[in-house]
Amino acid sequence: MRNGHRTSTTDEPQSRVPSLKVLACALFAGTVLVVNAVRDEYPPQPSPAQAWSSSAQPASRGAPEAPAVRPLPPSDPVRLLIPAVGVNAPMTRLELDGTGALRPPPVDEPNLAGWYGDGTAPGAAGTAVAAGHVDTPVGRAVFYPLGALTRGDTIEVVREDRRTAVFTVDAVEVYDKTAFPDDKVYGSSGRAELRVITCGGGYSRKTGYEGNVVVYATLSAVR
Repeated sequence: MRNGHRTSTTDEPQSRVPSLKVLACALFAGTVLVVNAVRDEYPPQPSPAQAWSSSAQPASRGAPEAPAVRPLPPSDPVRLLIPAVGVNAPMTRLELDGTGALRPPPVDEPNLAGWYGDGTAPGAAGTAVAAGHVDTPVGRAVFYPLGALTRGDTIEVVREDRRTAVFTVDAVEVYDKTAFPDDKVYGSSGRAELRVITCGGGYSRKTGYEGNVVVYATLSAVR
């Protein structure tokens, strides 16, 4: 599940950035082991129409762009809302385990979303990472409808400083775990960006979900 590389593609202090290659693969290692083994339905998957076009890729892959909205100072997030798909979830800090893998949110709290607490805080300059389960042994979880998002939808993150960072969805893509594009997903443009990630793609009863749904969003307003 991990390829062991120790490179970073962000402009953040190295002390706060784990191996992004490890993070990309390990984030979902716990999740796929707890999904329901008997499935009558599958979560929505992003359509090709919501993917990046060849002429519109994440800013991290090209020259940095001027931010549309000035980034906020760091402040921990407390709640995540995605009105288009009915997500309204408290947020918890996610940490790395002893192997350097990001621990997923607790399985017994299916409506809980997590964020990588030693990385960028949502709304601050850089790429913030939010993650959560798509389902658990008892049913659907917080990010079950994530694949139904479309470009232009908004994601709101309420922060401890009582500011709300509003992000606009730029693209929604699904990747096979064996070909997860670490640099594309986690690279930083210097702007305030958000990645919301859960399991998706094909499903195997032996190994769980075979891919990851990734939502790319950029800070577009502050309230």
